[in-house]
Amino acid sequence: MILLITSNSMTKTMIDKNQISDDIAIHLEDVNIRYRMLQERTTSLKEFALNWIKGKNSYTHFWALRDITLKVEKGESIGIIGDNGAGKSTLLRVIARILHPTIGHANICGNVTPILELGALFDPELTGRENIYLNGAMFGFSRHTMNGKLDRLLDFAGIGDFMDSPLRIYSNGMVARLAFAIATDIDADIILVDEVLAVGDHNFRQKCISRIETFHDKGTTLVTVSHNLSLIQKLCSRVIWMEHGRIKADGYPQEIIPVYEQSATEALFDKSQADTT
Repeated sequence: MILLITSNSMTKTMIDKNQISDDIAIHLEDVNIRYRMLQERTTSLKEFALNWIKGKNSYTHFWALRDITLKVEKGESIGIIGDNGAGKSTLLRVIARILHPTIGHANICGNVTPILELGALFDPELTGRENIYLNGAMFGFSRHTMNGKLDRLLDFAGIGDFMDSPLRIYSNGMVARLAFAIATDIDADIILVDEVLAVGDHNFRQKCISRIETFHDKGTTLVTVSHNLSLIQKLCSRVIWMEHGRIKADGYPQEIIPVYEQSATEALFDKSQADTT
């Protein structure tokens, strides 16, 4: 069954936590995200400051998310699909508590591990080993705890003799393997994955998929954003189709994905026809 979403409500809704089921991991109610964008192009900070003092800066508003109402049960694996700019990554950042709704309310139950940009917390001048301890500290783990994880992390990352070399000499694949190993060696209630499985070689991607499948077996809630529709179909039991900041459809992968692919094909055909006229 495909659920088409047509709500246009802009009413701010607060969620009564007493009414939330214990089975719900993510509850979004009429969530809207608005960005303020500078209209005039400025070439320097000085020019921006002078225009600001004179009151000459003008802004336009861009709604990245509109009227998002969503419930995700604990242990559920959902995939988020849609074209670039559809609002997929913005939605993940709301669930990760990085962004707070401009309108509406988000209730996230449990600890969240967002895997949004592999290696973002790394220092290229530190060694692989030192970056493991650095990231562990950022996740709140003591050095003693990270000592217990070290061999397991290095084995999964497969960086071998490079573990005591500075990260700046690592290949992109090596950085991705180490970052994924650290980010996923954590007991989390909710894991958010944003296109990180598009990096690395085939064997590494298979290791990542196998690890993510173990999270599902443990009852961890998984939210995945990817343009790889076969991966979404493999990992997820439910798909959210985003379009222009809204949820266009919500349902089973075998129902949503073919409709999305057909829509994308038709849009590409329409564009090619327009370009030839």
